[in-house]
Amino acid sequence: MVSLGNSTFRRDFPPVTYLCSLMKYIRNFCIIAHIDHGKSTLADRLLEHTKTIGERDMMNQVLDDMDLEREKGITIKSHAIQINYPYKGEIYTLNLIDTPGHVDFSYEVSRALAACEGALLLVDASQGIQAQTISNLYLAIDNNLEIIPVINKIDMDGAKIPEVTDQILDLIGCKQEDILLASGKSGIGIEEILMAIIERIPAPSGSYDAPLQALIFDSVFNSFRGIIVYYRIMNGILRKGDKIRMVASGQDYFADEVGVLKLTMTPKTEMKAGDVGYIITGIKNAKEVKVGDTITLANNPGLMINGFEEVKPMVFAGIFPVNTDEFEVLRDCMDKLQLNDASLTFELETSQALGFGFRCGFLGLLHMEIVQERLEREFNQTVITTVPNVSFIAYTTRGEKITVNNPVEMPDPVKIDRIEEPFIKAQIITLPDYIGNIMTLCLGKRGMLINQSYLTPTRVELIFEMPLTEIVFDFYDKLKSSTRGYASFDYSPIGFRDADIVKMDIMLNAEKVDALSALIHRSRAQEFGRKLCEKLKELLPRQQFQIAIQAAIGAKVIARENISAMRKDVTAKCYGGDISRKRKLLEKQKEGKRRMRQIGNVEIPQEAFLAVLKLD
Repeated sequence: MVSLGNSTFRRDFPPVTYLCSLMKYIRNFCIIAHIDHGKSTLADRLLEHTKTIGERDMMNQVLDDMDLEREKGITIKSHAIQINYPYKGEIYTLNLIDTPGHVDFSYEVSRALAACEGALLLVDASQGIQAQTISNLYLAIDNNLEIIPVINKIDMDGAKIPEVTDQILDLIGCKQEDILLASGKSGIGIEEILMAIIERIPAPSGSYDAPLQALIFDSVFNSFRGIIVYYRIMNGILRKGDKIRMVASGQDYFADEVGVLKLTMTPKTEMKAGDVGYIITGIKNAKEVKVGDTITLANNPGLMINGFEEVKPMVFAGIFPVNTDEFEVLRDCMDKLQLNDASLTFELETSQALGFGFRCGFLGLLHMEIVQERLEREFNQTVITTVPNVSFIAYTTRGEKITVNNPVEMPDPVKIDRIEEPFIKAQIITLPDYIGNIMTLCLGKRGMLINQSYLTPTRVELIFEMPLTEIVFDFYDKLKSSTRGYASFDYSPIGFRDADIVKMDIMLNAEKVDALSALIHRSRAQEFGRKLCEKLKELLPRQQFQIAIQAAIGAKVIARENISAMRKDVTAKCYGGDISRKRKLLEKQKEGKRRMRQIGNVEIPQEAFLAVLKLD
């Protein structure tokens, strides 16, 4: 026996050959595609063809294990699975690291790509290249991945194979024979894809002797075993029982179990450079495990792998229980949900109108919708979500920098020097017929056209720079309706810029209602305030006294509506006679109404509050 590093090898099998032969037969790859281009279906066929999954376990979208993922046809959580495939007399290990396709989860996508050496670029034969395909492709190119283009759904009636082939050739500049044709539904071309993965994607590079470096690309919560961390080892060897360290958090743990990800978790005694697997350490707190962090050994620490970022929420909203007595139950549910979704952030918030709740940070609107759905389905919690808003930065006259996630946090206007709002770069791909509609929509949302280019004669790409606050409400719905669904949209943050943002308060009888306050651009404030006052006038029940509904910026009222008082006809008993008798009764009633208004309290019914939040 001979020893190499921490490993022991047989003398009749030279150490170098042993290392090379192991690394040589590993391929780590992912699939990048736009939503609904058949990514999960293609993964099903790969698993079925290689007998990774038996017939009893096979079902559609086998890697999408949430009901929500199956219903919406999107991947929410990354998944990984190991495939063994015999080719030319050798058994190859193919690690498929599935990635989410939606823009809200782009950081998870970037970390999953960093764990791979190659990617299948999947394009729908009937729809062609879409915005998210391009953005994920650029992420893959930034990570120096080998790209294998695949045209999917070639057996559909509307397949435009020559046109889509030309789009791919223009986009990545490959040869026509490099493009594979396949159908995830009927299994056409699956054998060719597997051969291309082995022949064209390079084997992992790394050293067994170097200190351990493992990139975390995902984690899931198991109620019995704690947080299960998914990783790809770049260098070194990880053994069961090793004392490990998370570089970003600096915490040390013991590796209770390590192994590979088949359909179920398969334990191993050790994992080596190039391998993709899982580790169980008994961690119960989601904040201790961060996607993009590096696992290393506590006694021989390695350097952090480049590219780690703290996940930054883009959209903020309040989540409140419908029944205020259920606040503690909601708190427990939020804690459990955060264990499964580390990108969700929340803190305690109180509101005059809604009571106790949480101020939550989300990656985007889709993420917010998914969190709300999961609270209702998995935890049986009915919640109220307030108007989503983005994070602003306020600079005071004293030079202080304040991050404002909530209208209540906005400093006094006299103390503010300037306010900055987040901007995004929006990429829209559509048909030339709808350019005018998109221009009208984006320019009306304070967007600036940066570039317009024709990808093909029938497909145009528009690049806008826009404030994020303008797209968090209903931008995507309006884009779809103005283009009859023929537009794909993708965005990426590009930093903060100066903006004339004001805090608009809603007052009922001169009392502010904090839950209806909004941070809005000054040019839009008057129109929005008027709509809000009109809507409240419709929804608030009449009282025995007059109610004044006002929208105000600071001390300046910009919109007002009155709800007139319910009046009893006090002059009904007067049958003629002197007018002074009637006037005396009316004056007495007027005085009573004035006193009532001073002590009267206006209650906002729940339905009125919800309707105002859904205001366009």
